[in-house]
Amino acid sequence: MTNTSASLDEALALRALQALESDPNLSQRALARELGVSLGKTNYCLRALMDKGLVKLQNFQHNPRKMRYAYLLTPQGIEEKTRMTWQFLRRKEAEYEALQAEIAELRRRVEADAGVEGR
Repeated sequence: MTNTSASLDEALALRALQALESDPNLSQRALARELGVSLGKTNYCLRALMDKGLVKLQNFQHNPRKMRYAYLLTPQGIEEKTRMTWQFLRRKEAEYEALQAEIAELRRRVEADAGVEGR
């Protein structure tokens, strides 16, 4: 797995944890829509989160003929979501700082080129 796909999977897992923390009663289909991924990828992500012990599945009777499920974050899941959020924030701050440096360098170049042209 490449770094890019690993970070995309981690970003997806983080978004899934955030969505489930906000609404544990989301169906897989609703979660897939919210995440913007296929139902199969959502199912795979949920199974991975459950295998890691970050989410547990709780079922309850919605009505006598239909089962409903809730995806609850475990204490470990809450900790992991917090850790992932901090990592995401640090990564985005580093990207922001790199962009600021690149913009400053481009400004210096444009101003230098404009100074040369103005003579």
